Amino acid sequence: MRKRYGQTCPVAKTLEVIGDRWTLLVVRDLLPGRRRFRDLLDSLPGIAPNMLSDRLKLMEEHQLITRHFYSDHPPRAEYELTEKGKELGVIVGALAAWGSRHVERRVRLVHADCGHPLQVDYYCPDCDARVRKTEVRLKRSGGTTSATETSGRRGTPAPRR
Repeated sequence: MRKRYGQTCPVAKTLEVIGDRWTLLVVRDLLPGRRRFRDLLDSLPGIAPNMLSDRLKLMEEHQLITRHFYSDHPPRAEYELTEKGKELGVIVGALAAWGSRHVERRVRLVHADCGHPLQVDYYCPDCDARVRKTEVRLKRSGGTTSATETSGRRGTPAPRR
């Protein structure tokens, strides 16, 4: 049974879709391109075949992946991230960057050209500028911001640009 948080927060709603065990690891392994079921099973030690099958079905249901059959008898498929699924690469990258700083320090997420460690930042395409974390907030479509949606101290809205 899938988790339901009963909240309208986009973080909670997103976790209802991708928060199950193994889902983001499947995304990680599909970021380079199409993979067969057996390849995914081999790249995820500890996952049972039925668990992988369940995750793939759920991800397909949420349009994060597409399935391409390469054999009819017996049926065999390859899996590939959709554009929606590829957007999760930013989340996987953010987890990798955080994890390399705080959990698994022997591994770094680096820039392929220069080899220096990367950081994940907020960017506003309208302003063409990086945005400080203290300047980020959630805004409901009605324009109101609640105390739990601010990025400053609790109850204090984040500063405006």
